[in-house]
Amino acid sequence: MTNSKVQIVATIGPASDKREVLKAMIEQGLDIVRMNFSWGDIETRIEQIKLIKELGAELGKKVLIMIDLPGPRIQEDGSHTYDNNIISAITEQDKEFIKFGAEYEVDYIAVSFVGGPEDIEKCRKIIAEYSGTQKIIAKIERAIAIKNLEKIILSSDAVMVARGDLGNEVLIEQIPFVQDRIVQLCKKNKKPVIVATGTLLSMVENKTPTRAEVTDTAYAVLQGANAVMLSEETAVGKYPVEAVVIMKKIMLEAKKHLDNSIHSNPF
Repeated sequence: MTNSKVQIVATIGPASDKREVLKAMIEQGLDIVRMNFSWGDIETRIEQIKLIKELGAELGKKVLIMIDLPGPRIQEDGSHTYDNNIISAITEQDKEFIKFGAEYEVDYIAVSFVGGPEDIEKCRKIIAEYSGTQKIIAKIERAIAIKNLEKIILSSDAVMVARGDLGNEVLIEQIPFVQDRIVQLCKKNKKPVIVATGTLLSMVENKTPTRAEVTDTAYAVLQGANAVMLSEETAVGKYPVEAVVIMKKIMLEAKKHLDNSIHSNPF
């Protein structure tokens, strides 16, 4: 992740792991591919990594790869929670996935349900055990993580505002202000920050997003986010390429107004 432009992170899945679809997404501005390791099998992940690297070489673009660890996630009838009694956010399964990430030379490991800097340091030690060079993204999605926020930011390489699970930990009306605090603290400490979850969610089924979603995405850019993430929109949605196209348009427009210090009527 860079501070020079706002990057697009998109989750790969059944809707987007076909060569022509993923190629079009990269051509339209996809920068970082997120692999959600809560789902899927290792064989599929290996093929996806090969495809990402092949397309990057073909298009002359370095496409970064992020492994998003499941952590102590508990699946429950179409939704999920996590084990509140955890001592560490890094599970035994996570350790195997970190080893996989080091072996296949991905760029980022995202640690789920981080509680404090000790979770980041544990991940860093495991990466080192396998001679990896992966950077670590701390996902902020627990109340305790907000309490330990600055320590987590300082210990990590980047931060993700994981608004889905975070919304289960804080009052819904507080989410925009918690997001702003995280982004501003990351800027203060010169750490890249990703805003994630629900950015263009209606595009799972629809070819265009809602006005509220467009505003939400633009607001993340105006706040100073270094990247904005697409999840279901590109993993299982009907319009993965279109989601990237629209995300890029929103980012460019927001960045233009940010650069010109204009936050009023764009017409």
